[in-house]
Amino acid sequence: MPKVSEEHLERRRQQILDAARLCFARKGFHETSMQDVFAESGLSAGAVYRYFKSKNDLIAALAAQTTVGLRVRMTELISADPLPTPDLLVRALAEHMVAHSGPDGTVRLAPQAWALALVHPEAAEYVKEAILGVRGRWYEYTERMRDEGWLPADTDVHAVSTAIMGVLPGFMLQHLIIGDIDPETLARGIRALLPYGPSAT
Repeated sequence: MPKVSEEHLERRRQQILDAARLCFARKGFHETSMQDVFAESGLSAGAVYRYFKSKNDLIAALAAQTTVGLRVRMTELISADPLPTPDLLVRALAEHMVAHSGPDGTVRLAPQAWALALVHPEAAEYVKEAILGVRGRWYEYTERMRDEGWLPADTDVHAVSTAIMGVLPGFMLQHLIIGDIDPETLARGIRALLPYGPSAT
């Protein structure tokens, strides 16, 4: 019998994760059962358990994926020339988040993963890695702002990047729970607080 290829195994693993993501986004982590995942994936219990031993294993794996798209978008934006001003950057990132916050969207998983990380050590490791990945992008952006002369040469880059790191999670929670904020409103607020770059003149 021929060996199953690594590519096939990875496709099957992703098939299970995609099914779990849909279930979790619709019903939440706590209300979703493994039976729901079996049904959504179209796979047997044995096939799913071959890759993931429990629901917590699925949650931890998905926690690592929730910010991948956002990090890719951030990397594109902060590598651009000319460098986008803070208001334009956060608006573009907020638009990305809104586009992925529908009933089946990955953004809806992020707050659930944060809560799980407080009580589940394995999930905490995945979530910590994801958060540090996003913060690293903010660090790079802060360095570029300093190099552009938008910030003083002696700016504490770490302090600035950790401070502005909180902007998007705050937007996410307000958008998902309150529903009365949009990317342009966020951009106007950032423009008033951080009037740097060409748009400030």
